[in-house]
Amino acid sequence: MVCHGIAIKRKLPGMSTPPSPTGIFPDSTPLLDRPEALRARAEELGALFFRQLLPAEAVLAVRRDILRVVDAFGWRAPGQPPEGGALDESAINTIAEADLRRDIGVSHEAYEAVQKLESVHRLPHHPALKRLFQALLGPRAMPHPRHIVRMISCHRSMVPTPLHQDFPLIQGTRQTWTCWFPLGACPREMGSLTVLERSHRLGCLPVRQAPGAGGIMAQLCPGEETRWIAGDFEPGDLLTFNSLTLHRALPNHLRREMRLSMDIRYQSMDEPIEERSLLPHCDLPWEALYSGWEQSDLQYYWRRYDPTLSPYDPGLMQSSVRVC
Repeated sequence: MVCHGIAIKRKLPGMSTPPSPTGIFPDSTPLLDRPEALRARAEELGALFFRQLLPAEAVLAVRRDILRVVDAFGWRAPGQPPEGGALDESAINTIAEADLRRDIGVSHEAYEAVQKLESVHRLPHHPALKRLFQALLGPRAMPHPRHIVRMISCHRSMVPTPLHQDFPLIQGTRQTWTCWFPLGACPREMGSLTVLERSHRLGCLPVRQAPGAGGIMAQLCPGEETRWIAGDFEPGDLLTFNSLTLHRALPNHLRREMRLSMDIRYQSMDEPIEERSLLPHCDLPWEALYSGWEQSDLQYYWRRYDPTLSPYDPGLMQSSVRVC
């Protein structure tokens, strides 16, 4: 399996400065009771936005759990309520380069503590999310257990997530959909996501290495950019998009505010899954992550689906130059 393109020595095509969004997300919430219309919009746009799909309190409860970890490491500015995300910039910058997870925003040790939180792994199974993805993907829709928590901080080494598609990173089926939502309010100036509408129709694009989460950047040809869409998020709002949909993070102009968000991938278990998607998003084994949980019902839940594994293709992550 390869992305279209060819590796040659020439100047990279495309933009030097990412364009500003020109549209806003249409709310797809009214389509939840009309699965055929929901799937038609998903096929047309490659992305769906939902206003207040999740209960705000369910989202904020996870936020408070994560911020308790941030507090324990001494990075949060003093004098805030439990949901306050203002950072002590000098404290966060004491994290050594070797200890920083650049794709996340904090140290490896802190991120492992976050990955141990039962609430982080329980929220992706919320009935509202189950309803959405079964309508979109069918009755055997399942979240990957490899949940990503972004803790975008004002560490000097952090850069916004570059333009990319998820498919080269997660592979498996192209009908995997990423569910992105902030854990708290996230206006555009805090660095919410923007997507290129209908870009899933371009197919799998070649990549080059780039700083930021994922470590790759997809390559566009002149004229392929149509309409970038974005929006301001409140707790409970979410965006979901196809694994081929191009997206990137906007710059965080509220630097001292930690941007907390989750990336959850959903797919039908009638489709193959790449085996790394069944591993934790850190170096700890599942046994270590589960050690402090109060309930066991979600532990190793994917085994009940008897998933079909697909091989990892390293060629999708190799840099090349696209010929336009």
